[in-house]
Amino acid sequence: MMKGKAVIAALSLMMAASLQAEEGLVTYKALSPNLALKLAQATMASCQKAGYQVAVAVTDRFGNVQVLLRDRYAGAHTLDIAPRKAWTAASFNTDTAEMVDVTGPGEAQSGVRFASQAMMVAGGVRIQAGGSLVGAIGVSGAPGGAEDHKCALEGIAAIEEDLAFL
Repeated sequence: MMKGKAVIAALSLMMAASLQAEEGLVTYKALSPNLALKLAQATMASCQKAGYQVAVAVTDRFGNVQVLLRDRYAGAHTLDIAPRKAWTAASFNTDTAEMVDVTGPGEAQSGVRFASQAMMVAGGVRIQAGGSLVGAIGVSGAPGGAEDHKCALEGIAAIEEDLAFL
C-alpha cells in the first residue's frame, strides 16, 4: 500500500514539474528571413505574371513584418495595406477573405474592424507548417482582393516544400 502511494506521489511531482516547465518557456516555429524573402519574391512573381503591380508583406506569427517588397509601379498605398492584411491574418489566425463578410456592418464580429491595424479585405493569408501558424502574407495592388488572395496562395504553394521541413 505504501509503495503505491509513493508511486502516485512521485508521478504527481513529475507532472507538476512538467507543468511548471511548460509555463516557463515557449517554443514555436518561425520563418527564416531567407524563406520569408523567398515567399515574398514568389508571390510578387505570381502577381507580375498576371500583370499586376503589387506590394507583398510577410510577417511572423505575431504580425511583425519580416519582408516588405513593392513592385516599381505599385501604388503608394500598397505599402500600408499589404502589411495590415498580413497582420490581420496572423493576429486572427484567419485568412482575411474569410473575415470580410463576418465582420461587416451589423454582424456580431464587426467590432474587430476597430483594431488599429485590422484590414478586412481579401489578400491576407496565414502561413502554416506542421499544423502551426508560422506567419502570414499580405498582398495589395491587384485589381481586387480576390486576385491579391490568389497571388498569396500561389506564393505559398511555391515554398510548400520548404514549409514541410519547418
